Amino acid sequence: MTKYDHLFVKDMPNCMDEMVMDDQEQLEYPLPNLGEGLWLMNSELVPGARANMTHIWIHPSDEPQLWVNPHQHDYDEILIWTGGDPDDPRDLGAELTMEIEGERHVITTSGSVYIPAGTVHCPLGFTRIDRPFRFSALSLAPRYRAQDHGAV
Repeated sequence: MTKYDHLFVKDMPNCMDEMVMDDQEQLEYPLPNLGEGLWLMNSELVPGARANMTHIWIHPSDEPQLWVNPHQHDYDEILIWTGGDPDDPRDLGAELTMEIEGERHVITTSGSVYIPAGTVHCPLGFTRIDRPFRFSALSLAPRYRAQDHGAV
């Protein structure tokens, strides 16, 4: 073992149980087209880490779907969505909808959004998914548990 081995995450555990908010039971959860949600980083995986990050593949679906209900956090968050076509990485291959403080946004290209602490965000959903894409959430907090945050 070397001096910095403890900073590497080599076995990403499943994060899906900790992503469900208490009010999510009215939704079909997990959605049938979600891949396995994995922790990339948090303070349990790397003691002392001050950020946490998840990763999930979203698979094709013709059905519009609501994924995440409105909520807010007491820390900043960055949501990232990346298309799966290596020849056209900007094309998401899907259409997402997301609200920030009630303002609706339609997303069809790879990208990200910065959400300042205290900002109400979501609902987040899919209008259509033509091909798989990756979704990640980077939270500027050591740990994430949906139950710890305020549903709106």
